Amino acid sequence: MTAKETTPVKAGAVSVPYGHVIGNEKWRGSQIAQGLQGKIKLILEDGLGLVDFHLSNRSCILYISEADLVAGNGFKRRLVRFRNASSLHGIVIVEKTQISDQYFPAVQKFIVLELGMTLLPVANQGEASQLIIQLPVIKEPAFPVFPQTALREASCGQKTGLLLLESAEMQIKSQSLISFRLRNTLS
Repeated sequence: MTAKETTPVKAGAVSVPYGHVIGNEKWRGSQIAQGLQGKIKLILEDGLGLVDFHLSNRSCILYISEADLVAGNGFKRRLVRFRNASSLHGIVIVEKTQISDQYFPAVQKFIVLELGMTLLPVANQGEASQLIIQLPVIKEPAFPVFPQTALREASCGQKTGLLLLESAEMQIKSQSLISFRLRNTLS
């Protein structure tokens, strides 16, 4: 682990101006950085800690590449350290390809059910950059109006019920992303 990864989140990064993204210096020259430039103001900085990108809506992105998935569980420590040390909303973007597809269900379960973080799968870095551009304008879907009723109907405890609601929220986001992709493909 490098010294740059000892700080979970850069101080002051919670106040990113709208239309800007603060990115980790390691992304300079990458397909993600190239896809973001010109569409939003990308500021690359060193020392962001565990975070790859800070967004303007008190959210940040942790990116897990295909190589990270195939290499093993090193990314899990990074996600746990972030979640335990930060009050920001963490969004995990995972490269889901033919090679990494076999690892995805376990990773999805870990990120969504165990950590309670948002997971967004993408096919490559180009698709990730298009998604990052859209994230500041996506509003968070609301939980059901009567969450206690949902818990009672599911016949489960509050912890399990909240996990089910979070899973439903992820499915809603996933469906929104699919419809977004279809709209862009058709236009």
